[in-house]
Amino acid sequence: FGELQPAERAELAVVDTPRWLELLRQPTSAVQFIGPGGHGKTTHLLALAHRLPQAAYVYLPEDGPPPSLPRARPVLIDEAQRLRWWQRRQVLAVGGPLALGTHEDLTPALRRAGLTVVTVEVAADQSPERLADILNRRIEASRAGDAPVPRVDLPQAIELRRRFGADIRQIERYLYFQFQQLATDRATWPPAR
Repeated sequence: FGELQPAERAELAVVDTPRWLELLRQPTSAVQFIGPGGHGKTTHLLALAHRLPQAAYVYLPEDGPPPSLPRARPVLIDEAQRLRWWQRRQVLAVGGPLALGTHEDLTPALRRAGLTVVTVEVAADQSPERLADILNRRIEASRAGDAPVPRVDLPQAIELRRRFGADIRQIERYLYFQFQQLATDRATWPPAR
């Protein structure tokens, strides 16, 4: 499938952005997208950033120098659990609206700062129907030509969800290898005698 650029990920996102955009119009609001890696936290933030050109998107790397955090609001902070204590204090001193992608629930600190918090468990938000939509958009975006491409139907999405849970990154990796196998099988068809 290849790695998508942030704008491509935002365009392909299956996210309820109107709900979160409305929330981010309120100056004392914070929404946190919580879940393990590969479940859609960054995609949620990128979809919001795409629709909020005035918002600042900040990714906090695991290693290296921390980026500066803007005072402008709204601010979207990816990997917010990596905020150092002084960065968290700085962000919360300015207030909201905030959108955070995090592995940890930051509700206590956000509430102490006077923010109204909405928490979205991204793994719980992955119905099989939604998963099929996500995967079919991704497959279509990876199309290399005019030939038909496989589609994920509801029974397949249910099976993928059963096998991998809500880990979209793992599902995409699995599908990539399945598609590679399809390409190999087609390249050797008809079989040699």
